[in-house]
Amino acid sequence: MRRMGLAALLSHWRRQPLQLVTLVLGLALATGLWSAVQAINGQARASYAQAAEQLGANRLANLSAPAGSIPVAQYVRLRRAGWQLSPVLEGRLRLNDTSVTLLGVDSLSYPVPPAPASDRETLEPVDILTAPGRLFAHPETAENLSVAPLPAPLVVTAQLPVGIVLTDIAIAEKLLNKPGEISRILVLPDQPVGLAPLSDIAPDLIVTEPDGGADIARLTDSFHLNLTAFGLLSFAVGLFIVNGTVGLAFHQRRSMFRSLRALGLPLGVLTQLLLVELLVLALLAGILGLIIGYLVAAALLPDVAASLRGLYGAPVAGTLTLRPAWIASGLAIAFLGALIAGGQGVWHLHRLPILAAPGLQSWLLGSASRDRVQVLVGIGLVAAGFVIQWLADGLIAGFALLAGLMLGAALLLPPILGLVLGWFERRARGPVAQWVWADLRSHMPGLSLALMALLLALATNVGVGTMVSSFRLTFTGWLDQRLASELYVTARTDDEGEAIHQWLSSRSDAVLPIRYAETRLADLPGRIYGIADHATYRDHWPLIQALPDVWDRLFADRAVLINEQLARRADLWPGDQIPLDADWRAEVVGVYSDYGNPNGQAIVSLPALLSHYPTVPNRQLGVRVAIDQTVRLISELRDAFDLPASAITDQAAIKASSLGVFEKTFVVTGALNVLTLGVASFAILTSLLTLWTLRLPQLAPVWALGLTRRQLARLEVLRSVALTVMTACLALPLGLILAWVLLAVINVEAFGWRLPMYLFPLDWARLAILALIAGVVAAVIPARRLRNTPPADMLKVFSNER
Repeated sequence: MRRMGLAALLSHWRRQPLQLVTLVLGLALATGLWSAVQAINGQARASYAQAAEQLGANRLANLSAPAGSIPVAQYVRLRRAGWQLSPVLEGRLRLNDTSVTLLGVDSLSYPVPPAPASDRETLEPVDILTAPGRLFAHPETAENLSVAPLPAPLVVTAQLPVGIVLTDIAIAEKLLNKPGEISRILVLPDQPVGLAPLSDIAPDLIVTEPDGGADIARLTDSFHLNLTAFGLLSFAVGLFIVNGTVGLAFHQRRSMFRSLRALGLPLGVLTQLLLVELLVLALLAGILGLIIGYLVAAALLPDVAASLRGLYGAPVAGTLTLRPAWIASGLAIAFLGALIAGGQGVWHLHRLPILAAPGLQSWLLGSASRDRVQVLVGIGLVAAGFVIQWLADGLIAGFALLAGLMLGAALLLPPILGLVLGWFERRARGPVAQWVWADLRSHMPGLSLALMALLLALATNVGVGTMVSSFRLTFTGWLDQRLASELYVTARTDDEGEAIHQWLSSRSDAVLPIRYAETRLADLPGRIYGIADHATYRDHWPLIQALPDVWDRLFADRAVLINEQLARRADLWPGDQIPLDADWRAEVVGVYSDYGNPNGQAIVSLPALLSHYPTVPNRQLGVRVAIDQTVRLISELRDAFDLPASAITDQAAIKASSLGVFEKTFVVTGALNVLTLGVASFAILTSLLTLWTLRLPQLAPVWALGLTRRQLARLEVLRSVALTVMTACLALPLGLILAWVLLAVINVEAFGWRLPMYLFPLDWARLAILALIAGVVAAVIPARRLRNTPPADMLKVFSNER
């Protein structure tokens, strides 16, 4: 009996292959977009974990100096006191036109020395400790560095993150030109008993306890949460396709269910067979979705990796690794989607009387009671989103508001469209026009899910597009303000920095030192910059809140400016006091925008900084000079001090690099927008094709009354265009609300800064045209079928009892 029942259920898909393709492909697209996001997030987090493990950041305490570097003499003093330590020297180095982070370690004490990737390559300690030493790098990094000779032989190892080159500290001192410097000291786990406290031996050093390597993960959590939200949205849009197809299939088989139960198949067994059918289809769709997700993730991961490196300095591999957890989560989300889509049908099956009529038209026409419930649920979701945002804080509350708005608006769409269509029907003139609007209204239940998907896709495109364009416009203007100096110079040593300063003083309009101390602000890593009193800052610095006479107070009263991230994180605004060091508190006199920087930052006058941190490096300089003099000055500066090309950067190059990182940051969201709109267009197509056979009983009488098949085909296209236009008109205000939430709520919680919102009508027009094209294309195939339907098939409608 079970075998025969399963065969009867599967025979439906043989008769309706289009529904089968729609179901499997819809679930595969939903699973694929979700899995792509999870693959990207999983690869990034695995890279963070590998970096923390290999660099010793996840389980060892660190010692660092506010001035930036620790003198070797201080390290020697700690070692003589009995502390087991391992020094680390870190810096940026350009090798063969590739910028990498060079990590110099004590090869004898470093806790996690990398091993060569090849078993055939053996290394002796003398090879690493003596010149020219060895450079260890990830295979991807090594490939970028292999185009020209290197200062030392390269050893490939998979145990280092991408973008990191490791060598002995003595070799790193020479390559970085930092003799006698230590960036930080790792405190090894096994220490002798009875040691003097570190605070007594080195009171000026900052002890950072191990945190599981959470610094990078904490900074990038918001980035990954945004990706996850877009993945969920894409999954929801794809699920609309599946839900509509499964619902239609259940109603089309009600007569089959009635017959099977009348023949003796128990209800419990029928339910089990339906669940088995759903799970088998989910398995097929899940496998196809994993393939789609892998291809999408592999295409987008390089840009995501570049964004994370540029924004956060996060070491992320640019190649995708297949992980069992990702495969399991992809199949699980496919099964979940199938159960969500089929759950309602199974529930109705349990309540189906054995002699119930097929009721296919009742599914198509829907019910007023269902509309009332849908309205109440939609209003409830929108209200719940606002209530959660009002009662709670944080990124999760922001996304709860977003979810309530989007899902509530989607549920309210069919009733709103029903009211609009009813209004047009009442004002229509002529029987054909009245029939067109009435016909549209009667078929809303069958098209509602596809239109919901289109609404979400269009609103997301408007909202995210407005956010990205507003960000681009603001970011470009901000760069013009922040990067006011025409040239930026980096010296190799403090003495060279002072010499360059003196040399430039008579050859430029102004020389602005860029000096800072690494410290902790609001219990997180941050920097305190010291600036000279110059019109460049007074005229160009992008302040968003400030006290009167902010610049005079900054340079006279030893006050402080802080960036917006620190202000929001610590709730500090002009007039508040902020602790900058153990014995240093200052009044906040202004808050400035600092886009793209995840860390807290403070600015004081240069004399104030040097009074507390007299040994901060003096190697970076901003140079004000006439634009037409920059090329000549760069050439003379290089000749005078034998500076490498990377030591001098002009304003245009920095802006181009910053804008390049910006564009890569939104590649993924842009791609997901396009894919989501494509899925929504596919939902409309599948809905129209699925309902095609159900349209003949409504179209045949109209054809018999005198409308030609060509006229009916044109009306089918206009029908699709009308619904698309109305949905697009409703999607525009929803998209603008979405943009406001992204800019004023999500962006503030995720990144710590708020952006102004600008409007871009031309972008909306282009999106509306794309939506119209999607609506036309979706209606073309059913319209052609209608135009080519033989008159005999139209007449057969009247020969059967309906």
